[in-house]
Amino acid sequence: MVRIVTAEDAGAICDIYNPYIKNTIITFEEEPVSTEEMENRILKVTSSLPWLVYEMNGNVIGYAYADQWKSRSAYRYAVESTIYVNPRFTGQGIGRQLYESLIPELRRRSLHGVIGVIALPNPASIAFHEKMGFEKAAHFKEVGWKFNKWIDVGYWELILSPSA
Repeated sequence: MVRIVTAEDAGAICDIYNPYIKNTIITFEEEPVSTEEMENRILKVTSSLPWLVYEMNGNVIGYAYADQWKSRSAYRYAVESTIYVNPRFTGQGIGRQLYESLIPELRRRSLHGVIGVIALPNPASIAFHEKMGFEKAAHFKEVGWKFNKWIDVGYWELILSPSA
């Protein structure tokens, strides 16, 4: 079941996210996030944009949200999407269900574009985003440094509304 996040979900979200921080290049954060910090992030994002969780048998096992792309006012119709699923549940359509709920909500809010930022290599995330209609827009070489190596980043975008 996909539902709107609450501050009480912060601990479960940390349980999903922190292993990605500690063990992968998928996120460029390097220190685990506390429950209090995650609560603050949830409150900040949900003050203006959607954050959804996927709940199964009373447990949050995935989440997706959109956040401001850049701070300059001309970027106000573009957002960056973020999605994480507990690795034990990947490949079961949870990410698809989250995005199938998030993307229409972004359209309802009259947003124009969604940008997915992917640390590379990550063929699973690329395939997922492209299946959801995103197209590759940029590739930056060696812009991140984690686990003593340089990491490339790709941007995939989904245009939600026709150009004016």
